[in-house]
Amino acid sequence: MEKLLSGIHKFQADVFVPNRDFFRKLVDGQHPQALFITCSDSRMVPDLICQTDPGDLFVLRNAGNIVPPYTPNMPSGEAATIEYAIRGLGIRNIVVCGHTRCGAMQAVADPSCTANMPRVRQWLEHAQAGAEIVCTCYNHLTGEPRAKVLVQENVLVQIEHLRTHPAVAAALASGELKLHAWVYKMETGEVFVYDPATGQFNLASKGGDSRGGDSKCGEKLAPAAPPLSRRIVPNEPLAARVG
Repeated sequence: MEKLLSGIHKFQADVFVPNRDFFRKLVDGQHPQALFITCSDSRMVPDLICQTDPGDLFVLRNAGNIVPPYTPNMPSGEAATIEYAIRGLGIRNIVVCGHTRCGAMQAVADPSCTANMPRVRQWLEHAQAGAEIVCTCYNHLTGEPRAKVLVQENVLVQIEHLRTHPAVAAALASGELKLHAWVYKMETGEVFVYDPATGQFNLASKGGDSRGGDSKCGEKLAPAAPPLSRRIVPNEPLAARVG
């Protein structure tokens, strides 16, 4: 706790006071650029990874960057946060960002890790689809390559869960929202962005790519693996995809 308390005083003296005008503007309200859904892992720091300022990201964190599917009459913190982001804050981009070396995904792959944590095990059932995809489509992989694919597949599963939420479905249909699937590679500090056209997570780089969000295609996160079995439907409105 001493480090935390010392940090508070350092923030006040070295950050807040020199930037008082900036922080004063934040008092009037927030206008974040994106809803950033990621893992509770203490090594994941969205503002550090994206080099964003206070007010830029509306952040939702939990074990495994999980988005439970929408269930009528079953309110949840995730559902409320997603709805408020879209309808309360007017957010037009949602990022689901997983990461390598994820303890939650390790527990999904090996349920014995949560033998004495029944509530954690129950929560991670929302990631079970990813585990079954890996067992079915990537059974030839073992060790680290298999773990990386599970992280990737879980992000795609949660993107699909996002689409079940009414506010998300409506905003996607009207063309007012885009979904982005990212994976942070903890070993190198790199971020990989999913490209629906190739079924791969590709290294993010400066520039713009309409398929992969604000990124271009480059190095693949798991080049030895086949294209991911899931296909994210492009972000175009339904009317543009049919007929």
